[in-house]
Amino acid sequence: MNNSAANTGRVLWAGLRALLVLTVITGVLYPLAVTGIAQVAFPGKANGSEIEVDGKVVGSELIGQTYLDGDAPDLRWFQPRPSNGLGTNSVNTQYKLILSGATNRSGDNEDLIKWVTDAKAAVVKDNSVAGYTVEPSDVPADAVTSSGSGLDPHISPAYAKLQVHRVAEKNKLTVAQVDKLVADHTDDRILGFIGEPRVNVLELNIALKELTKG
Repeated sequence: MNNSAANTGRVLWAGLRALLVLTVITGVLYPLAVTGIAQVAFPGKANGSEIEVDGKVVGSELIGQTYLDGDAPDLRWFQPRPSNGLGTNSVNTQYKLILSGATNRSGDNEDLIKWVTDAKAAVVKDNSVAGYTVEPSDVPADAVTSSGSGLDPHISPAYAKLQVHRVAEKNKLTVAQVDKLVADHTDDRILGFIGEPRVNVLELNIALKELTKG
């Protein structure tokens, strides 16, 4: 009995010591080391890829955001793709960081079909301005559907170009000026073959704001 109790005690003590050592290594030292290396080597990315304008953080280049006038889209600005879902019954319609994920609705879901149909109609209406008419067939998929995360900060060049005439009219700029802005802020595929060309909406709107100042 004494030997059995002693053996059990030694095993428990060894397990406790291993737990304490591994907790210190993996729970304290490793996170501190990784955080320190990240802060030295990649400070911007380590702190959330924040974008500053005039010394003030206006967002992150990794997280989308809305550009609203009250509850409606502010049509002076380039608009992002819909956040997670497309209707008031969605889990995330305002790029809330606490929520991320897809709608989990199938392609033949009636709610999803209505959201997409309504979103397409809104895109056509909002972007059809004097001398420029948007047809439903012109609306790219990312203009009416959310990304898998619901937080995508990018839109396709096609969706950005579709908004050019409206943005130009609302800001009293020429179409050529705004078109060049989109071209200058279109990123190519990573390494030339990964992903698709894309436009970061926040960076584009920051450049638009600077252009309107001039």
